[in-house]
Amino acid sequence: MLKTALHFSHQLLRECVQPGDIVVDATMGNGHDTLFLAELVGEKGQVHAFDIQQQALEQTTKRLSEANLTSRVACHLVGHEHVLDYLAPEDQIQAAIFNLGYLPNSDKHCITLPETTKQALDGLLSRLKAKGRIIVVSYYGHAGGAEELQAVEQYCQALPQESINVLKYQFINQKNQPPILFCIEKNDAKVICALAFFGIIIL
Repeated sequence: MLKTALHFSHQLLRECVQPGDIVVDATMGNGHDTLFLAELVGEKGQVHAFDIQQQALEQTTKRLSEANLTSRVACHLVGHEHVLDYLAPEDQIQAAIFNLGYLPNSDKHCITLPETTKQALDGLLSRLKAKGRIIVVSYYGHAGGAEELQAVEQYCQALPQESINVLKYQFINQKNQPPILFCIEKNDAKVICALAFFGIIIL
């Protein structure tokens, strides 16, 4: 059976995150992805989680406390566009995930925005390790959602193929606007250098 965007996002993260890694949950929400990432990075890893809503912070910290994983996560009550302010200068991230839209069972007018999402993506890409991944799951059935989806897709299409691969994953025959997933993966710098050395053109 084909995986939903949620389950596929976790598969993509599980494939690239190792114990000891630094990762980012750019949209804390109810804490499901934050908890999942905390499990992946292990005792020596670090998760940075961001959200602007107090409800999200409370739900996430409760979930982490129940799992006894609070020590692995730094929760920040601030927009994800400020991500670089909360990473040490030497920090390189292995993965990040966004769930764009609004917090379930909360104010539907409090939504993620194209401008701040792109700022966060810029910051995270500047710190992404080779073979690292940024997952963006776009829920777009609300007012403003389609505009943000378009902005994210245009952003991804403009990324240089020489150094970055982008996957788009969606169901095209389902009703009620199922979420669309984008996976941004940074190429291995060593492979790129080797191909350039031997004069191989990357298409």
